[in-house]
Amino acid sequence: MTSNEAAKGLLELYLKQLKLPGIAQVYPELIREAINTDQSHLNFLLACLGHEVETRQQRQLQKRLKQAKFPWIKGLGDFDFTVIPKLPKQKVLSLAEGRFIPERENVLCLGKTGTGKTHIAIALGLSAIEAGYKVRFVKVVDLVQELLVVEKEYRLSRYLKNWNKVDLVILDELGYIQLKAGGPLLFQFCAERYEKGSFIITTNLEFSRWGEVFGDVTLTAALLDRLTHRSHVLVFDGESYRFRESKNRMKNKD
Repeated sequence: MTSNEAAKGLLELYLKQLKLPGIAQVYPELIREAINTDQSHLNFLLACLGHEVETRQQRQLQKRLKQAKFPWIKGLGDFDFTVIPKLPKQKVLSLAEGRFIPERENVLCLGKTGTGKTHIAIALGLSAIEAGYKVRFVKVVDLVQELLVVEKEYRLSRYLKNWNKVDLVILDELGYIQLKAGGPLLFQFCAERYEKGSFIITTNLEFSRWGEVFGDVTLTAALLDRLTHRSHVLVFDGESYRFRESKNRMKNKD
């Protein structure tokens, strides 16, 4: 074995022990580039470390995306603001900067089915992930089912504490079904996170009709008091995307 081969083997061993897979992946190419361009040792080292930092950032981004459990991925660039003209675009773009998250503020998206509430919620969630925040998306009906199960198994307290590790929780489709027994548990879930983390909530109901979901006027008023405190309300007043696409297809057939 030549001295170069021995040095290469030792280098790769060190990189493995130090857990530097980014450098291990590119160092042969960076060595050739450094020789060809007569780079200094300092610039070569900076190039290696820069690639390692970038690799780790990408891994963390992919990890946070996986943990978010989005049903699909769409950003603000995919949203057509012209079809919901009353939705304040600059306000949405400002929210995408994520300043509402460290302030423990909430975003409430109200409007008819199919007007893009979930799209905007996911887009804001994606922006938050890119900014380094932990995000989790969940449909309200699924969350309530989980809450009922963990309560039955006496794991509710630990379950709620685990959610406190998430910076931004996106609750999708509040109001599509009555919660009945799950209403008090959802209230407890929201109350547990009050001023500990942020929410984005999408709903097809005006605030005055939330009592229809929870079945308890007092409970609903208390929940709204918590959720609307220091919140941003986005109203989606427009035609359903799916209905509009259906009309366009009919026109094209004609």
